[in-house]
Amino acid sequence: MSKAIEDLKAAFAGESQANRKYLAYAKKADQEGHPQVARMFRAAAAAETVHAHAHLRAMDGVGDTAANLQDAIAGETHEFTNMYPEMIEHAKAEGHASAQRSFEFANAVEKVHADLYQGLFASLGGDQGEFPYFVCPVCGYTVGEGAPDVCPICGTAGKMFEQID
Repeated sequence: MSKAIEDLKAAFAGESQANRKYLAYAKKADQEGHPQVARMFRAAAAAETVHAHAHLRAMDGVGDTAANLQDAIAGETHEFTNMYPEMIEHAKAEGHASAQRSFEFANAVEKVHADLYQGLFASLGGDQGEFPYFVCPVCGYTVGEGAPDVCPICGTAGKMFEQID
């Protein structure tokens, strides 16, 4: 792999992480009554997304929808079969309960994501229907068409789920 591609991958990861971190910072600033600080964090997060997408395009990281679904299935499957189980064991060994909980929630949800992507891939080119998805704000559990009464992974009330159109 060329050094330029390695650098693009590192830059993509860094910009992506900055985006998520700045959105978390914005939420905290809003909660603490600092709306202008929150706006700046959200603006910077948007700029980091622009950078991340440019890096991804530069390394030909976006294919057609079928290829993108296959990549998403592979990534999510790796996370719930290899990555998170190992991280859960590390957290258990260290007695880091909040890390363990975070990893266990993510692990359970990544399987759901892989299944959702697989269903879309299988029906690509056919009638997939159109409906919103709903995401649990605590664990990330994702479901189509309607939120459950209670999240099956973490027990959060369905009325707390965020609708994604």
